[in-house]
Amino acid sequence: MKQQQKILIVDDVVINLHLLDGLLKADYTVLMAKNGQQALQLAREHHPDLVLLDVVMPEMDGFAVLQALRHDARTKHIPVIFITGQDRPEDEAQGLLRGAVDYITKPLNEVIVKARVATHLKLERQRRMLETLANIDGLTELPNRRQLDQVYHGEWERARRNQLPLSVAILDVDCFKQYNDHCGHAMGDRVLQQLAQTIAANLGRPGDLAARYGGEEFVLILPATQSQGAWQLLESMRQTVESMAIPHPASQVSPVVTISAGVASLPHGADTPAALLQLADQRLYHAKRSGRNCVIGDAGIHSEPDTAYQLG
Repeated sequence: MKQQQKILIVDDVVINLHLLDGLLKADYTVLMAKNGQQALQLAREHHPDLVLLDVVMPEMDGFAVLQALRHDARTKHIPVIFITGQDRPEDEAQGLLRGAVDYITKPLNEVIVKARVATHLKLERQRRMLETLANIDGLTELPNRRQLDQVYHGEWERARRNQLPLSVAILDVDCFKQYNDHCGHAMGDRVLQQLAQTIAANLGRPGDLAARYGGEEFVLILPATQSQGAWQLLESMRQTVESMAIPHPASQVSPVVTISAGVASLPHGADTPAALLQLADQRLYHAKRSGRNCVIGDAGIHSEPDTAYQLG
């Protein structure tokens, strides 16, 4: 069943709230706020697809609410339609210049309200679809490099600010060029798709991220995960991939497809996001030089398991 889009209606006059609710609730999920602060709280919690915002309200008017929405990363992209009794062209121009997508004047016309709401919700749905496509790797359907960079820098800042551990890992397919040369690129693509599904399925926490880094390389971002817990997770993935027994007739390592990985962790790994990722990459290179089909972390190839990462 298709999920209904959400509309947040903001007006200090209760009768106006109920009027708009009556017009829209049959087709959309409607949230209502009676003042600016309540509107901001609901927007941050529920991420509505559209806000219908009264301009004239006590304490915090519609312009101030719009400014606050635009300065919050969680709400800055939500489209806002101003609804007001002010019908002068300069009032409408002011609202549009401040970032509103449309302007509806009172008294409200039912047909106009429904038409403009439907139009802007369609545009917002299309924008979100394009944003999703821009963040997804077309072959593996994992997050791509663009989304990886956004998530990684956010998790880095959170880890440093709250003094939490953070681990990153880079893994790739052993002897993948030889696989492509022997089996063909179509079969190679299929292997990458299988591995992507396996990697994603083996992440045990909602905050973890697996992304395609490029070619046959994948990156894992593991918030609040210490070095040994990260090593344990990657070693479990390595064993899982090996147990899939995908034939690799051209491998120099094994008759089946295998992976190698490098892991690096805060707080002792590096002092910048790029340096931590580079350290993981160096350890991946070390894993390749050490015979492949292995995971190298802070303690080298071998590590004692701990409970820092609970496999789910």
